[in-house]
Amino acid sequence: MNGVETQTVTVGELTAHLARPVAVESDGAMLVLPMITGIDSQVRGFAADIAAAGMTALVWDPWHGPTADDTPRPRLFELMAGLDDDTCLAEMDALLAHLREELGFERIGVVGYCLGGRFALLLGARDPLVRNVIAYHPSIWDPAPANHTRDAVAEAAAIGSPVMVLHAGDDDILSAQTLGALRSALETRESGATIVHTYPGAEHGFSSPARHANPVNEAASALSWPQALAFAAATLAR
Repeated sequence: MNGVETQTVTVGELTAHLARPVAVESDGAMLVLPMITGIDSQVRGFAADIAAAGMTALVWDPWHGPTADDTPRPRLFELMAGLDDDTCLAEMDALLAHLREELGFERIGVVGYCLGGRFALLLGARDPLVRNVIAYHPSIWDPAPANHTRDAVAEAAAIGSPVMVLHAGDDDILSAQTLGALRSALETRESGATIVHTYPGAEHGFSSPARHANPVNEAASALSWPQALAFAAATLAR
């Protein structure tokens, strides 16, 4: 495993977590969109894994400071209810610009988990230069909350890059019907491979170590993550 260096970076009024490999040239970069936990220890671990695989990872901070390491979960749910789609996407645009203009990356993908998985789909549809989209158990509700003003399923049809969706078989947020609509939107695209993996019995958020007391979640995470990293590396290759 390659060595990894990490730091907090400032992008305009935003702060973000940066992880990159040491002593080797990064083979592209991934913008990481966290779950409700924000940039907590587990998400920093995901970024470190990406860097150890030879790619730079830049992590968006949805809460501008708080994380599950220091903030009660009910407060994080309150913050999530206050998110605005367009504001969040504008922040992600700024981080993509930082990767391109300040760090010099031309090959950039996006990976998101839960709420970040939904935003990964929206961002992939918004930015035609994104090289891949990885959506871990995306939080696409039906009916959608009032602050979800963009339709991730409908907009997914505009993604031009390869997409990987990691679906929890027992997801209590993304229904089988909504997953079918998402798969249909992706598979009717004129470009970009569609890969949908379903993990029977796994629960929403199965990638989180906090859910690994359930061995099905732990097994799904252990099987899916190496494949997601390989997909990212392959789609970022020169």
